[in-house]
Amino acid sequence: MREIRIEKVTLNVGAGKDQDKLKKAQKLLKHITGIEPIKTITQKRIAGWGLRPGLPIGCKITIRKKPAVVLLKRLIKAKENKLAKTTFDDFGNISFGILEYIDIPETKYDPELGMMGLQASITLERPGFRIKKRKLMKRKIPLSHKITRKDAINFIKKEFNAKVGEE
Repeated sequence: MREIRIEKVTLNVGAGKDQDKLKKAQKLLKHITGIEPIKTITQKRIAGWGLRPGLPIGCKITIRKKPAVVLLKRLIKAKENKLAKTTFDDFGNISFGILEYIDIPETKYDPELGMMGLQASITLERPGFRIKKRKLMKRKIPLSHKITRKDAINFIKKEFNAKVGEE
């Protein structure tokens, strides 16, 4: 029950108001994963940025199970198998950015896209984490079962041979 596994890998690209950049971002995520991304929509009005509710400002893809592990190996190789300690939070989640998509292995440059980056977020879990999501009798994860920063670092080092240190 203490074994750590990858729950999901989420890739997202923020485009702001620029709808042309949003189309390129969707094409980029489809190019990397082969899955059609969904648009992220604004919820609030921010007049200074020219945003209103219902305006698409980005896109994202969530990948689970075996394809998530395969994709994560490629993403860590794009970071040259080095992650900073600051990419890990206190709850076992990992988040890092990739400046140029051509750094990802098996991804070719597309002149239509130009140079774009993306954000990757990895959520880790243990068996038994379903109790916080189930419909009936939801419970909190006990402190002894939660994933700490140290646990997440050890998992990434062991499973993906990544080096974790200061950036």
